[in-house]
Amino acid sequence: MGEPGTGAGEQGGLPTQDRYDRRFEEHDMAHVVILGAGTGGMPAAYEMKDALGKDHEVTLISANDYFQFVPSNPWLGVGWSKREDITFPIRPYVERKGIHFIPQRAEKIDAEKQEIQLADGSSVHYDYLLIATGPKLAFENVPGSDPHEGPVQSVCTADHAEMAYGKYQELLDNPGPIVIGAMPGASCFGPAYEYAMIVASDLKKRGMRDKIPSFSFVTSEPYIGHLGIQGVGDSRGILTRGLEEEGITAYTNCKVTKVENGQMYITQVNDQGETVKEFTLPVKFGMMIPAFKGVPAVAGVEGLCNPGGFVLVDENQRSKKYPNIYAAGIAIAIPPVEQTPVPTGAPKTGYMIESMVSAAVHNIKADIEGRKGERTMGTWNAVCFADMGDRGAAFVALPQLKPRKVDVFAYGRWVHLAKVAFEKYFIRKMKMGVSEPFYEKVLFKMMGITRLKEEPMEQRKAS
Repeated sequence: MGEPGTGAGEQGGLPTQDRYDRRFEEHDMAHVVILGAGTGGMPAAYEMKDALGKDHEVTLISANDYFQFVPSNPWLGVGWSKREDITFPIRPYVERKGIHFIPQRAEKIDAEKQEIQLADGSSVHYDYLLIATGPKLAFENVPGSDPHEGPVQSVCTADHAEMAYGKYQELLDNPGPIVIGAMPGASCFGPAYEYAMIVASDLKKRGMRDKIPSFSFVTSEPYIGHLGIQGVGDSRGILTRGLEEEGITAYTNCKVTKVENGQMYITQVNDQGETVKEFTLPVKFGMMIPAFKGVPAVAGVEGLCNPGGFVLVDENQRSKKYPNIYAAGIAIAIPPVEQTPVPTGAPKTGYMIESMVSAAVHNIKADIEGRKGERTMGTWNAVCFADMGDRGAAFVALPQLKPRKVDVFAYGRWVHLAKVAFEKYFIRKMKMGVSEPFYEKVLFKMMGITRLKEEPMEQRKAS
């Protein structure tokens, strides 16, 4: 694919800021590249193309040629859904919207040349880059925790969830102790609670719950329901009761140090971070959410990221060093909400990610059209549905990070049904090529939930 147009990237003699802030004249075609095609990247491509129209070019690059609805992976991990239910090929849907699609892994980003080198040896030039990649799963932080090495699995990708289901089937044939939870440094705690409750529910349905000698939930959170964001509503009480009702023993403030020979080695600390005890738990089948890192191609760009490989952005989703690079979702650096005894991170939930994407799209369009100084901020509002078997938990945090205007955590069968419906709805809108349908926008606005800030507010701590 050749380099499109005569965009800003060709003005190599101009000072950096002038080069990126230069207005694209009528005869110029800007090339915007979206890196990553998950729940942030694919909506970003649709929204970007809708905003820019035919006058500018949008390319979507992904290591996979398929879209996967990650929030449904816990269901895949117990066989409650199939891969074809939550994945579909990307190309036919994005190309009919006029978006170029390249199914290749990015090997390197040359921010000075504005070029992405791909796994097949080709390269793509960009005028603007929006990074919306998923994480690198840091299994190396805890020896023996890689799904390919032992009993501890992951549901962070569809491939891993399928592997988890295979191991779960082995557990059903030969029952043993279960350990589910989150590793030190983890930031995505919801799926750990989901999977623990779903596994417990599935075992009961099969009449096998009493055949499991021990079922433990081990987490780096300082208390159950912390979720990396100091809790939401009564998440602490609701999730504590939920685990107790399922006969699951909870361990908090825990740092898993290794998994070896069917044993999980754990150090538990007090609120001051001092070691209280070191112990092991037997594990025949496990699922632990790992810590996340930035993907290598992004993490390797000098000055772009923090030590963890996450992009340092301002409140407008713009890189602090490279003015034509933006980032949204898991790829960005957000500091922990608080210092916890065992390290935890702040999650980036679905609607929060879409809020970041919308802000980035508005700001890139403003740059291209020469509207200097016009900057849009996302609200970072969070709406989340977590399935718990035959029930579910929902939270609304406006915004996700404190202080909040709205702080609600609800529990009941209706949430389970709502998540089932939301899966079908989100996949359908990704196939339709609509980032935020009119009725979704109207409904959420009636509830006070919006993606973008309408009035200037105090500066958010973005990184």
